[in-house]
Amino acid sequence: MSPGLQVADALLAATRRAADRASGFLYGLQKAEGFWWGDLTADSTLESDWLLLLLWLHPPRNGQWVPPDREKVARAVRSILAAQNEDGGFPIYPQGPSDVSASVKAYFALKLAGVTPDDLQMVRLRERILALGGIQSANSYVKINMSLFGLYPREHVPSVPPELILLPRNLMYEMSSWTRAIVAPLSIVQAATAASPRPVPAGFTLQELFRSDVTLCFYQAEEFFSWNNLFLKADRLLKWWERRGPNSTRTKAIARMKDWILERFCHSDGLGAIYPSMQYAIMALDVLGYGPETPERQEAQRQFDRLLVDDGERFFFQPCFSVVWDSAIAAHALGEAGAGGERLRRCGNWLLTKEVRHKGDWAVKRPNVEPSGWYFEFANEFYPDIDDTAMVLLALRHTGSSDKAAFDAARTRAVNWLLEMQSKDGGWAAFDVDNDTHSLSEVPFADHNAMLDPTCADITGRVLEALCLTGVQADSPAVRRGVEYLRKTQQADGSWAGRWGVNYVYGTFLALRGLRAAGFDDREAEVLRAGEWLRSIQNADGGWGESCESYVENTFVAAPSTASQTAWAVLGLLAGGDTTSESVHRGIEWLINKQREDGGWDEHLATGTGFPRVFYLTYHLYRHSFPTLALGEYIRLKSSQ
Repeated sequence: MSPGLQVADALLAATRRAADRASGFLYGLQKAEGFWWGDLTADSTLESDWLLLLLWLHPPRNGQWVPPDREKVARAVRSILAAQNEDGGFPIYPQGPSDVSASVKAYFALKLAGVTPDDLQMVRLRERILALGGIQSANSYVKINMSLFGLYPREHVPSVPPELILLPRNLMYEMSSWTRAIVAPLSIVQAATAASPRPVPAGFTLQELFRSDVTLCFYQAEEFFSWNNLFLKADRLLKWWERRGPNSTRTKAIARMKDWILERFCHSDGLGAIYPSMQYAIMALDVLGYGPETPERQEAQRQFDRLLVDDGERFFFQPCFSVVWDSAIAAHALGEAGAGGERLRRCGNWLLTKEVRHKGDWAVKRPNVEPSGWYFEFANEFYPDIDDTAMVLLALRHTGSSDKAAFDAARTRAVNWLLEMQSKDGGWAAFDVDNDTHSLSEVPFADHNAMLDPTCADITGRVLEALCLTGVQADSPAVRRGVEYLRKTQQADGSWAGRWGVNYVYGTFLALRGLRAAGFDDREAEVLRAGEWLRSIQNADGGWGESCESYVENTFVAAPSTASQTAWAVLGLLAGGDTTSESVHRGIEWLINKQREDGGWDEHLATGTGFPRVFYLTYHLYRHSFPTLALGEYIRLKSSQ
């Protein structure tokens, strides 16, 4: 046997051992009910916003703010301060630069909780905020939140009017689903405080964060004839309407918004099942007269409180629950690594109980389509997720189910639903169809960079893989249009941008897997260019890593190697037909060498994306599931050669 073959055989043997350890570790994380559920963490803004919610629900008395649980507030303070950068500011992802919006939120929360402005950490924080442009440079949602308490001038923040729900042509449904769920309760909250902000403790102010040389006004349209300028003029009109318009119209709008919100409490882990909308929903119920003893308020508070992890060592809020997502990825990874049996079947049985069977917001544009699909959380019936649905279909290939008839029916419904959710451009988005009214990105409160839910390469790639592996023919019109979408959206350097994972490595690996499943020849130029790009960005240590800053720079920005991103790159290369290059071998070796004794991996950077340039996520199971998938795929392909 030649030395080269001996080395290859030794690597394959080591990969099998690593995959066995990884599978054993991943199985050890499975819950008795059959699902997987890892922590989902973000940045300090969630804990900061929680303190704002406490102030809203427990206003000062006689000028003094007395929170309901001082020790819990103290734990929140410690959690927030643990994220502070050396320069005094707060980042929006681990090891990231200080962000002015996150820093302003932290300053407000810490000062409210009793950290004095002359404390060294507060001094450094204040100096950093001023260096970043002051509170005027924070995003619109920070300014809106501060204006609710009179801490930022109301006339200089965007209006979020409840009258949106009265506008024709279902304008609310042209916004992304998450924006829709946030705007609905926020519009009620803002309307309630337009004339009379909520109280703050005596003498409490944020004046020290304002820069005298930076304008307060957000009316800064660059062009006279533009959507931005039109929306800014509309905002002036809305502010006049708030002062002079007929109360009957606003009353009607608020009533409609209230009904819209309450309807979406049903079959859900809270409104939209995500932190921001759940927080604003509690605040909206409060101003609508739902006291703490009412069932609606108690349920909203209960669902929100479930997001808190407070176990004595850790204190943080999860932005939502990622249980269906975590379960599908873990089951798919184990299946691809050769696992099976009753434990995976239990996961399949559990996943079938989470199939959507009611129409949600998506049905506004697809009214005649039978409901199906899967959501992200334990319950979120109004918002099935196209990406989750594709991932579940991939997992079900390996899990099977104890009820074959129910299993087959659910898969058929889900495939049909995915086919109907394809957008006009041939791609797939997260929650909606053709959610691409780009003019809405110019509204004054759209600077959270998530006003729309456009199609993207990462979801399109995963959907193509799921459809084709579940029986949809590669020459079907939907698949052909999806392939053409990926061909059109490839970057000049050979990569694809990733919307829901960081970033180009994520988009590229999923696009390549989708193309392979659709029968796209791996000798085509698009695949060859993508493989060359992945090899060109490999780190010297053999792994791959990409910074969240790539969203800011609109190009790949290298970072230290991570387990999840290394796995993605290896999976991308394998999908492109590369099983023998030094890059693939070094990537596999990196995963083997970095594997812990217990079979898992460590990872300290954020590789998940909420809103690019605004909000990032750390999925704590990614670092275990995706390497398991990569090792299993390498073994399968090498064993078949």
